[in-house]
Amino acid sequence: MRRPITAWTRRQFLSRSLALGASTFAAPALLRAGAASERVNVAFIGVGGRGGGNLSELASPGGQPRQDVNVVALCDVDRRHLDRAAAKYPGARTYGDFRKLYDDAGDIDAVVVSTAEHTHAYATLPALRLGKHVYCEKPLTHNVVEARLITQAAAQANVATQMGTQGHASSNFRRVVELIQSGAIGPVREAHVWVGRAWGLQSAEEAERNKDIVYVTDRPAEGMTPPEYLDWDLWLGPAPYRPYHEVYFPGPKWYRWWDFGNGTMSDLGSHWNDLPFWALKLDAPLSIEASGPAPHPELAPASMSAVYEYGPRGELPACTLTWHQGTHKPAIWNAGGIPQWDSGILFIGDNGMVLADYAKHTLLPEDQFRDFQRPEPFIADSPGHHEEWLIACKTGSPTGSPFSYAGLLTEANHLGNVAFRAGKKILWDSEALRITNDESANQYLTREPRRGWSLA
Repeated sequence: MRRPITAWTRRQFLSRSLALGASTFAAPALLRAGAASERVNVAFIGVGGRGGGNLSELASPGGQPRQDVNVVALCDVDRRHLDRAAAKYPGARTYGDFRKLYDDAGDIDAVVVSTAEHTHAYATLPALRLGKHVYCEKPLTHNVVEARLITQAAAQANVATQMGTQGHASSNFRRVVELIQSGAIGPVREAHVWVGRAWGLQSAEEAERNKDIVYVTDRPAEGMTPPEYLDWDLWLGPAPYRPYHEVYFPGPKWYRWWDFGNGTMSDLGSHWNDLPFWALKLDAPLSIEASGPAPHPELAPASMSAVYEYGPRGELPACTLTWHQGTHKPAIWNAGGIPQWDSGILFIGDNGMVLADYAKHTLLPEDQFRDFQRPEPFIADSPGHHEEWLIACKTGSPTGSPFSYAGLLTEANHLGNVAFRAGKKILWDSEALRITNDESANQYLTREPRRGWSLA
């Protein structure tokens, strides 16, 4: 029976989210009794590309089948991917439509969702309402309202959840969080994130540098015949109907279209904004202001910036977090004041700076920290991003990026795009789930699904 979704106050929502997300090993409620060796029956929705990677990582790491994972169901709208996965796991049921998979879910313990971004919530919510553990690729949802709905449903289901932010499990991220939270550079009032990727409405020059993206400046006037192996209607799912065209499929082409994705921001923001979100104990921003080219009705921008203002969080001071993508970079980067990494995360404290990326980090200025004694590690190393979730499915132990944490991160990332599309600074009321200073901007928080698709 479906559990009802009840309204949470902002204080309740953020309190639970931060308690579960701020540290990988905070203790959640016990999910169910079970030994670490217990076998988990897993359904995989989306088994090509990133989905194929998740299938291998969870069911056959290193090419050897895991004895504690039983692949019971496979689903994909691309018959090539489905046939390939079915040949490897012949005992699994196969589906093209994940809605039908949920009609026969009695033997399923857990679900892995690796579909395109615009169907994440539609594939995830039924699993939560059925009390299944869920691993969902990033970003958790296509828009802000979906993120809040999924977060609330996960809290009520009280199951093991994890968003696909693999870097959260890295030792490098843990050491940076320890530096920031132990006060190595003093209070942090400013942070910057920048990424070189530019998936969006590109200039001809940007398209030339990204040859995997078909150059386009608007929606094609005419469609094309879909490949015979693709169920185009199911791939569209809740998105507005449009004829098939090669500019949408396969990925990463669809990322840049608002109907299917949110460009670079929500995709890479899930990874790169994760570190400051964790280290600075961020929650809901008070305001967001974006800059870049004029908003396009169909396509996300290739290059843009977004400034988030956060209030004090306990003993932590108010701070700003600025996102830069494509050609946009922090002023200190442009001035040569820090190493000019192509992508990075910069924490600016009262007593110094920390510069990080996925694999490394450094304290700046280097001369000032030459004899610095690092704090003793206080965040335990992860057994592995996927492993965390499998262990949680069996024992109730925590994961690093549960939906209580990932939902807030996803909301914040989406709000950067909302501010960009609104073309002005927006003031955010998280409890009311509303933008308070521009009623028209609220249209970008959600959308009406196509007929036949619902989250009700």
